[in-house]
Amino acid sequence: MLRSLRSALVRFTVRRAAACRRHAPRRADWWLGLGCIITPVFAQPYPALVRLRRAIEDRWGAVAAAQDATERFPENSDAWMLLAEAYQMAFRQKEALAAYEQALALEERADAAVAAGRLYRRAGRHAEAASRFARAYAAGGGTEALWLNAQALFQAGDIKAADEASHLWATQKPGGMERLSEVRAELLAGKRDGC
Repeated sequence: MLRSLRSALVRFTVRRAAACRRHAPRRADWWLGLGCIITPVFAQPYPALVRLRRAIEDRWGAVAAAQDATERFPENSDAWMLLAEAYQMAFRQKEALAAYEQALALEERADAAVAAGRLYRRAGRHAEAASRFARAYAAGGGTEALWLNAQALFQAGDIKAADEASHLWATQKPGGMERLSEVRAELLAGKRDGC
Protein backbone atom coordinates (compact mmCIF):
# COMPACT_ATOMS: atom_id res chain seq x y z
CA MET A 1 0.00 0.00 0.00
CA LEU A 2 2.72 2.48 1.01
CA ARG A 3 4.78 1.54 -2.03
CA SER A 4 1.88 2.16 -4.43
CA LEU A 5 1.19 5.50 -2.72
CA ARG A 6 4.82 6.53 -3.13
CA SER A 7 4.74 5.46 -6.79
CA ALA A 8 1.62 7.57 -7.34
CA LEU A 9 3.33 10.55 -5.70
CA VAL A 10 6.37 10.07 -7.93
CA ARG A 11 4.16 10.08 -11.03
CA PHE A 12 2.55 13.29 -9.76
CA THR A 13 5.95 14.98 -9.28
CA VAL A 14 7.02 13.98 -12.80
CA ARG A 15 3.79 15.41 -14.26
CA ARG A 16 4.24 18.66 -12.29
CA ALA A 17 7.83 18.93 -13.50
CA ALA A 18 6.77 18.39 -17.10
CA ALA A 19 4.12 21.09 -16.76
CA CYS A 20 6.59 23.74 -15.59
CA ARG A 21 9.75 22.61 -17.37
CA ARG A 22 9.62 25.17 -20.16
CA HIS A 23 8.72 28.32 -18.21
CA ALA A 24 10.23 27.44 -14.80
CA PRO A 25 13.06 24.90 -15.12
CA ARG A 26 14.24 25.43 -11.52
CA ARG A 27 10.79 24.54 -10.24
CA ALA A 28 10.80 21.48 -12.51
CA ASP A 29 14.18 20.55 -11.02
CA TRP A 30 12.68 20.82 -7.53
CA TRP A 31 9.72 18.58 -8.44
CA LEU A 32 11.98 15.96 -10.00
CA GLY A 33 14.35 16.10 -7.03
CA LEU A 34 11.38 15.44 -4.76
CA GLY A 35 10.35 12.54 -6.99
CA CYS A 36 13.86 11.09 -6.73
CA ILE A 37 13.74 11.31 -2.94
CA ILE A 38 10.45 9.46 -2.57
CA THR A 39 10.68 6.93 -5.41
CA PRO A 40 10.75 3.34 -4.10
CA VAL A 41 12.59 2.08 -7.22
CA PHE A 42 14.87 3.45 -9.90
CA ALA A 43 12.28 5.07 -12.08
CA GLN A 44 11.35 7.99 -14.29
CA PRO A 45 12.37 10.94 -12.08
CA TYR A 46 16.10 10.17 -12.22
CA PRO A 47 16.45 10.11 -16.03
CA ALA A 48 14.11 13.11 -16.29
CA LEU A 49 16.19 15.07 -13.76
CA VAL A 50 19.44 14.25 -15.56
CA ARG A 51 17.92 15.29 -18.92
CA LEU A 52 16.59 18.52 -17.44
CA ARG A 53 19.93 19.44 -15.90
CA ARG A 54 21.71 18.73 -19.16
CA ALA A 55 19.18 20.94 -20.97
CA ILE A 56 19.88 23.85 -18.63
CA GLU A 57 23.66 23.28 -19.00
CA ASP A 58 24.12 21.98 -15.45
CA ARG A 59 26.31 19.01 -16.38
CA TRP A 60 27.74 18.50 -12.92
CA GLY A 61 24.24 18.65 -11.48
CA ALA A 62 23.29 15.90 -13.92
CA VAL A 63 26.26 13.84 -12.75
CA ALA A 64 25.27 14.41 -9.11
CA ALA A 65 21.71 13.23 -9.78
CA ALA A 66 22.98 10.12 -11.57
CA GLN A 67 25.46 9.41 -8.76
CA ASP A 68 22.59 9.62 -6.29
CA ALA A 69 20.73 7.04 -8.37
CA THR A 70 23.64 4.60 -8.24
CA GLU A 71 24.04 5.12 -4.49
CA ARG A 72 20.36 4.42 -3.85
CA PHE A 73 20.06 1.60 -6.39
CA PRO A 74 23.56 0.08 -6.76
CA GLU A 75 22.22 -3.17 -8.23
CA ASN A 76 20.31 -1.45 -11.03
CA SER A 77 22.17 -1.43 -14.35
CA ASP A 78 19.94 1.37 -15.70
CA ALA A 79 21.21 3.64 -12.92
CA TRP A 80 24.81 2.89 -13.93
CA MET A 81 23.99 3.55 -17.59
CA LEU A 82 22.52 6.91 -16.58
CA LEU A 83 25.68 7.75 -14.65
CA ALA A 84 27.89 6.76 -17.58
CA GLU A 85 25.91 8.97 -19.95
CA ALA A 86 26.05 11.87 -17.49
CA TYR A 87 29.82 11.48 -17.19
CA GLN A 88 30.17 11.49 -20.96
CA MET A 89 28.22 14.74 -21.15
CA ALA A 90 30.71 16.17 -18.62
CA PHE A 91 33.65 14.92 -20.75
CA ARG A 92 34.77 12.43 -18.10
CA GLN A 93 35.46 9.43 -20.33
CA LYS A 94 37.39 7.37 -17.76
CA GLU A 95 34.58 7.63 -15.21
CA ALA A 96 31.99 6.92 -17.92
CA LEU A 97 33.87 3.78 -18.89
CA ALA A 98 33.94 2.61 -15.26
CA ALA A 99 30.17 3.14 -15.01
CA TYR A 100 29.53 1.21 -18.25
CA GLU A 101 31.71 -1.61 -16.93
CA GLN A 102 29.69 -1.65 -13.69
CA ALA A 103 26.46 -1.88 -15.71
CA LEU A 104 27.99 -4.84 -17.59
CA ALA A 105 29.01 -6.48 -14.32
CA LEU A 106 25.38 -6.37 -13.22
CA GLU A 107 23.78 -7.42 -16.51
CA GLU A 108 24.87 -8.40 -20.01
CA ARG A 109 23.62 -5.41 -22.00
CA ALA A 110 24.34 -4.75 -25.65
CA ASP A 111 24.04 -0.97 -25.21
CA ALA A 112 26.53 -0.89 -22.34
CA ALA A 113 28.99 -3.14 -24.17
CA VAL A 114 28.84 -1.04 -27.37
CA ALA A 115 29.28 2.20 -25.41
CA ALA A 116 32.24 0.77 -23.47
CA GLY A 117 33.75 -0.56 -26.69
CA ARG A 118 33.52 2.84 -28.33
CA LEU A 119 35.29 4.45 -25.37
CA TYR A 120 38.03 1.81 -25.41
CA ARG A 121 38.44 2.37 -29.14
CA ARG A 122 38.71 6.15 -28.67
CA ALA A 123 41.43 5.51 -26.10
CA GLY A 124 43.34 3.34 -28.59
CA ARG A 125 42.67 0.13 -26.65
CA HIS A 126 41.42 -1.86 -29.63
CA ALA A 127 41.66 -5.35 -28.12
CA GLU A 128 39.44 -4.32 -25.20
CA ALA A 129 37.08 -2.62 -27.65
CA ALA A 130 36.83 -5.81 -29.71
CA SER A 131 36.07 -7.77 -26.56
CA ARG A 132 33.23 -5.42 -25.61
CA PHE A 133 31.78 -5.46 -29.13
CA ALA A 134 31.83 -9.28 -29.01
CA ARG A 135 29.94 -9.11 -25.71
CA ALA A 136 27.48 -6.72 -27.31
CA TYR A 137 26.86 -9.19 -30.12
CA ALA A 138 26.39 -12.04 -27.62
CA ALA A 139 23.89 -9.87 -25.70
CA GLY A 140 21.81 -9.29 -28.82
CA GLY A 141 23.58 -6.31 -30.40
CA GLY A 142 23.07 -7.69 -33.90
CA THR A 143 25.03 -6.89 -37.02
CA GLU A 144 26.15 -3.45 -35.82
CA ALA A 145 28.05 -5.09 -32.95
CA LEU A 146 29.63 -7.59 -35.38
CA TRP A 147 30.77 -4.80 -37.69
CA LEU A 148 32.24 -2.83 -34.79
CA ASN A 149 33.94 -6.02 -33.58
CA ALA A 150 35.49 -6.62 -36.99
CA GLN A 151 36.80 -3.05 -37.12
CA ALA A 152 38.28 -3.23 -33.63
CA LEU A 153 39.88 -6.61 -34.28
CA PHE A 154 41.46 -5.26 -37.44
CA GLN A 155 42.73 -2.20 -35.61
CA ALA A 156 44.11 -4.47 -32.88
CA GLY A 157 46.09 -6.32 -35.56
CA ASP A 158 44.16 -9.61 -35.46
CA ILE A 159 43.49 -9.83 -39.18
CA LYS A 160 42.26 -13.44 -39.13
CA ALA A 161 39.68 -12.78 -36.39
CA ALA A 162 38.62 -9.56 -38.13
CA ASP A 163 38.09 -11.50 -41.34
CA GLU A 164 36.01 -14.11 -39.52
CA ALA A 165 33.91 -11.41 -37.83
CA SER A 166 33.32 -9.63 -41.13
CA HIS A 167 32.31 -12.92 -42.75
CA LEU A 168 29.86 -13.61 -39.91
CA TRP A 169 28.54 -10.06 -40.34
CA ALA A 170 28.02 -10.73 -44.06
CA THR A 171 26.04 -13.91 -43.38
CA GLN A 172 23.64 -12.07 -41.08
CA LYS A 173 23.29 -8.74 -42.87
CA PRO A 174 20.81 -8.71 -45.76
CA GLY A 175 22.91 -8.36 -48.91
CA GLY A 176 26.05 -8.72 -46.83
CA MET A 177 27.64 -11.51 -48.87
CA GLU A 178 27.47 -9.35 -51.99
CA ARG A 179 29.20 -6.52 -50.11
CA LEU A 180 31.80 -8.67 -48.32
CA SER A 181 34.74 -7.78 -50.56
CA GLU A 182 33.79 -4.08 -50.35
CA VAL A 183 33.58 -4.32 -46.55
CA ARG A 184 36.98 -5.97 -46.32
CA ALA A 185 38.40 -3.18 -48.47
CA GLU A 186 36.86 -0.65 -46.04
CA LEU A 187 38.62 -2.40 -43.17
CA LEU A 188 41.94 -2.24 -44.99
CA ALA A 189 41.44 1.42 -45.87
CA GLY A 190 40.60 2.20 -42.24
CA LYS A 191 43.79 0.53 -41.08
CA ARG A 192 45.88 2.45 -43.61
CA ASP A 193 44.23 5.72 -42.60
CA GLY A 194 44.95 4.97 -38.95
CA CYS A 195 41.29 4.83 -37.95
